[in-house]
Amino acid sequence: MATILSLSSARKAKSKAAEEVTAVENRTKFGRTKAEKLRDATVLEKVKAQIDAHKREDS
Repeated sequence: MATILSLSSARKAKSKAAEEVTAVENRTKFGRTKAEKLRDATVLEKVKAQIDAHKREDS
């Protein structure tokens, strides 16, 4: 026999699951400290400087 299911409960559960997925994405996107952002920016600058130093100049 099938289980009786409240549609409003199912709709709310689906909504909560979607909100949780969005929350996880936002935590990974925006959840970095200022120190981590500064460190990443510094590393990126060093990498760019290293790449620019190894470029050949065409005359």
